[in-house]
Amino acid sequence: MKNKISQTPFNSGEVALVGSGPGDPELLTLRALRFIEQAEVTVYDRLVSDEIMALLPEDNEKYYVGKEQAKHCVPQDKINELLLDLARQGKRVLRLKGGDPFIFGRGGEEAQYLLENGVSCHTCPGITAASGCTTYAGIPLTHRGVAQGCTFITGHMQNNGQLNLPWQSLACDSQTIVFYMGINTLPVITEQLIKHGRRADTPVALIRKGTREDQEVYRGVLSTLPQLAQKHKITPPTLIIIGDVVNELTSEAVSIPGFLSADEYAARLGNAELVKYA
Repeated sequence: MKNKISQTPFNSGEVALVGSGPGDPELLTLRALRFIEQAEVTVYDRLVSDEIMALLPEDNEKYYVGKEQAKHCVPQDKINELLLDLARQGKRVLRLKGGDPFIFGRGGEEAQYLLENGVSCHTCPGITAASGCTTYAGIPLTHRGVAQGCTFITGHMQNNGQLNLPWQSLACDSQTIVFYMGINTLPVITEQLIKHGRRADTPVALIRKGTREDQEVYRGVLSTLPQLAQKHKITPPTLIIIGDVVNELTSEAVSIPGFLSADEYAARLGNAELVKYA
């Protein structure tokens, strides 16, 4: 008897909190695709790619509630209320988010609000940008002998205008740091990390449009990170990676996102010939 993938029923009046990953539709989970195909109405964010939106049923009713830095299209409390209202109308509601709903996606807040108001939720993880974008850029977040840990950080300023982070705990060279939403705070990030002991020549990378065909990857070092962003006119959303893993597999942008060329690797190491295995 063949194994069957578990399929929890998506009933009317329920909400599915689904992560769509960083953009490439091939990174969707089977569970995510199943919810997408069954949804009657979709509440979606700015970072959900056009290719993934195209997978929705033709008669699907769509509500855009995307947020941009310093410009919120729809306040979070209104998004919560919209999800609740649509569910109470007896519809199968898809809450579609870029990345993973529970990693800087406020999925926990939405689930809590819906549960408090008697609406059941399906939860479906997505590949978060820190994992998907770095992998497609040829950057391993951990690597034996190089990085034994990885920390995800939001680079948003607090209401007091400060970036209050545990800087001392981020100073270890064997730890990779990934900042989400930190482009506008790069001078502070650079200053504080070096001040608390991180090497000024620590490799860094900036990734825009990660996992997509027009992916952009720029490499440099920590001390000149703000200048790197200025030189290439980097704007949000951009992922910031700090750590020695940045150049472990390749120090150049890969020709094809998600593909590591043995020829390019050999050229980097100065090897004239490759050892090929049958």
